[in-house]
Amino acid sequence: MKTFFRLLAITLVIAGCTGPQGPQGFNGVNGADGLIATVYDLNNVNFSYTQSNGFFIGQSFNTPIYTSDNVIMYRKTGTVNNAPIWQQIPRTLYLGNGQELDYDFDFTKFDFTIYAGGNYDITTTSGYLNNQTFRVVVIPGGFGKRVVDYSDCNAVMQAYGLTESQVKTLTPKSH
Repeated sequence: MKTFFRLLAITLVIAGCTGPQGPQGFNGVNGADGLIATVYDLNNVNFSYTQSNGFFIGQSFNTPIYTSDNVIMYRKTGTVNNAPIWQQIPRTLYLGNGQELDYDFDFTKFDFTIYAGGNYDITTTSGYLNNQTFRVVVIPGGFGKRVVDYSDCNAVMQAYGLTESQVKTLTPKSH
């Protein structure tokens, strides 16, 4: 009986080791350990106003993001040596004379809305409402344990392997 089982085991091993090579698998997406972060610019947009929303910019993502994704938002405040200066929002700007202007945002998997408000009539400072540029960085969920200074747009881009050439432009929605 032992001989039978030995012969059966040898036969199975030999038979299991033969056969043609299988087909090559598909190439995966390049990224840092399979991480796929996305960055968008929304250029030269103006805030709209409604009684229910106040001042806002509503925008859809080109493709829906995952419900577990995180969104980080920045506002371009100027340039230094032709390099943009990005300031993370939410943000309160203290303009003097006790005036405070707030930028905030919310998002779903389909879209996001940027809000502007203040403790004064913000239409008197239209430079903060018109021709604004925002950068939106979408980071896949589950990567929150990275040590990154999220207030620094350049640090975020570097940490997630993003380059300026990968920035996608969102076409502003008309309201």
